[in-house]
Amino acid sequence: MTHLPTFNRSLLHPRYWPTWLGLGILYLLVLLPYPVIYRLGTALGRFSMRFLKRRVHIAHRNLTLCFPDMPAHERDELVRKNFESVGMGLFETGMGWFWPEWRVRHWFTVTGDEHIKQAHLDKEGVLLVGIHFLTLELGARIFGIYNPGIGVYRPHDNKLMDWIQTWGRTRSNKSMLDRKDLKGMIRSLKQGEIIWYAPDHDYGPRASVFAPLFAVPDAATTTGTYLLARMGKPAIIPFVPRRLPDGKGYEMHILPKVQDMPLESELAAATRMNQVVEEAILMAPDQYMWLHRRFKTRPEGQPSLY
Repeated sequence: MTHLPTFNRSLLHPRYWPTWLGLGILYLLVLLPYPVIYRLGTALGRFSMRFLKRRVHIAHRNLTLCFPDMPAHERDELVRKNFESVGMGLFETGMGWFWPEWRVRHWFTVTGDEHIKQAHLDKEGVLLVGIHFLTLELGARIFGIYNPGIGVYRPHDNKLMDWIQTWGRTRSNKSMLDRKDLKGMIRSLKQGEIIWYAPDHDYGPRASVFAPLFAVPDAATTTGTYLLARMGKPAIIPFVPRRLPDGKGYEMHILPKVQDMPLESELAAATRMNQVVEEAILMAPDQYMWLHRRFKTRPEGQPSLY
C-alpha cells in the first residue's frame, strides 16, 4: 500500500503558516451549530459566484452540454444552487475532517447498508463508486464509520494539505492508495476490501476511452473500471451522500450492486459505468461538481468544448 504522509517538524515551516491559518479558521467555523453552518455555507457559495466567474461559466457550459433541452431559467437556478453547494462543500470538508463521530452520526441517515453486508457474505471485495459530489469528504467519513474501507486519492502538492487530508480521511477509514496504484487496488479487492473509486472525472487522454455521458456522445472516461472489474472481480456498488434542504442534515444512499457490468471491452465497461454515474448524479444534480471541466479531453481533431 501507498506510504501515507506523517506529521513532521518541517510542516511548521513559515511557508505553511497561511495553510495553518486557513485550517484553524475552518476548524473554528465547523464548531458552530449546523444550522448556522448551513446558512454561512450557502451564503458563501452565492457570494463566490461574483469572483469565480470562469467556474460559473464552466458549470453553465457543462449543464448545457449534458441537458441541452433544459430551459435557460432552470439552468440558471441549478447553477445558483450548485454554487450554494460549493460554499457548503468547504464547510463539509471541515466537518468530515474535524467533527467527532457522534456529531457526524447525528446529522446523517443511511439506507442500503445491506448491499455492503451482502457483498461481504459473498466474500467479494467492493468497488465503491463515489461520484464527485460536493459532499464528498463528509460522505466518505460517514461511509467509513459504518464500513471502513480504503480511499483512492491524488497526493496533494502542499505537504501540509496532503497530511491533513489523509489524517481526516483515515479517521474512519483504513488507509489510502495513490490513484496510480492499480496493482494495490486489485490486491485489496481480492482480499475483500472496500475500495473507494471515482470514475466520473476527465483524467486526460491516457488510459481513457470516449463513451457517452448524458447528451455528450464522447466523454473521456477512465478505463480503470474495466481493469478493476475484470481483475479484482468485485461487487460494484455506488453510493450517494445527499444534503437535505433547509439545513435538515444529510442522507446517504448505498445503491444496489451493479449486476450487468460488461467486460468484453474497455468501451463497453466505460459506457455502462457512465450510465451508473448518470443515475447517481440525477439523485442530487445541484450537488455535483459541475465546475470541473468534465469534457476538456476531446477526440483527436475535435475543438475544445470550452
